[in-house]
Amino acid sequence: MTVLYRINQFVSRILEGITIVLMVMLTLIVIVAVLARLMGQSFSWYDEVAAIMLAWITYYGSALAALHRRHIGFDSVLLALPPKFRLGAVLLGELLVLTFFFLMARAGLQVLEVLAGDRLVSLTWVPVQLTQSVIPIGAILFMICQLLSLPEYWSKTRRGISLEHAEIEEEVEIELHKNEGRA
Repeated sequence: MTVLYRINQFVSRILEGITIVLMVMLTLIVIVAVLARLMGQSFSWYDEVAAIMLAWITYYGSALAALHRRHIGFDSVLLALPPKFRLGAVLLGELLVLTFFFLMARAGLQVLEVLAGDRLVSLTWVPVQLTQSVIPIGAILFMICQLLSLPEYWSKTRRGISLEHAEIEEEVEIELHKNEGRA
């Protein structure tokens, strides 16, 4: 196992853990809020907190998807290009993605400056900066994950291996092995 593989596994576990904890917390908050509403008690903070948690799940989950290269892509189009153009297209695509998320992180930091001193409406002790910190953090995590997954993506693209097709073939192999004992 290479050092990069170990780093990817470590980052993947951390992001999976954060995403799972956030999803469980959101689920529990929704269940408790529904039960409270059924009993005639409504929480004033539920809507605001649920929306924030959903945003956090989205940002951390998208970084995890970037680490595993599970975002929408066009492997078939990319692999149809001649190898020298294919690798150039990969570099251009990576540059565009990294530039976008760099600008997003920068804008997110500017948003945090503007929000200094603001508090949530329903939970006045929670600073809005805390809730919105996910914007620059998520953007930076996305860039890190994109860069960590780039060497393997570069190698597979160079060899003409589609990430989409490899995933599908892997799932087919798993299902075939599951069904061997049944036949």
